[in-house]
Amino acid sequence: QVQLEESGGGSVETGGSLTLSCASLGYTTRPRCMAWFRQAPGHEREGVAAIKHLGSPTYADFAKGRFTISQDNAKNTLYLQMNSLKPEDTAMYYCAVRFGGYLGLRVTEFDYWGQGTQVTVSS
Repeated sequence: QVQLEESGGGSVETGGSLTLSCASLGYTTRPRCMAWFRQAPGHEREGVAAIKHLGSPTYADFAKGRFTISQDNAKNTLYLQMNSLKPEDTAMYYCAVRFGGYLGLRVTEFDYWGQGTQVTVSS
């Protein structure tokens, strides 16, 4: 049973930084793609960043230049470093994995999801 657990969310002021972590276990084979998504109240879930097992990240336009996705394969942990945070970044952040070959940010392509960690950015 694949399990994903996010941590690192919190409340920061505009311009602040946070690093999210996603610990994973239960794999029998390593996911081909891991990603971060977010969902704000009243909005659809949207992709933030994704990364293949051997690198090659991709980012949503709003994340480029401010967010960095990375992974520690030895620890089975995914990270999202977020800098220059804005109030519009306020959302629940989720990590997700896909075992098939894919690199993208389409919600329906991912197989397993964590429960999320809340990020709140105040102005």
